[in-house]
Amino acid sequence: MGVLTQSVAVECGADGTPQGLRWNGRDYVLAERPVRWFERRRWWAEEVRAEKGRGAGLVDHEMWRLQVRLARAGAAPLQTLDVAHHLDSGRWRLVRVHEHAQDLKRSA
Repeated sequence: MGVLTQSVAVECGADGTPQGLRWNGRDYVLAERPVRWFERRRWWAEEVRAEKGRGAGLVDHEMWRLQVRLARAGAAPLQTLDVAHHLDSGRWRLVRVHEHAQDLKRSA
């Protein structure tokens, strides 16, 4: 699994669910329903002090696991990506690219 942090453009539906993304100049479409969860940030190491009345989004990151393939290549292999959504700014970043089981078997 590759861990990184890279800005990506995520296209969302009306309900806020990712529908596709643009990464490294390429468009990807979702092959499966995305999975959402929240991860605790290391707020004690990042934030000195929260402004009065502000708290939502300071502690947790909204995370999505997306199974995607290239938009213009119907037979392209699937890729599994984890993206983080910063709720205050609306920015998205790619944080993990997962290796598939078949790739792991080949390298063993």
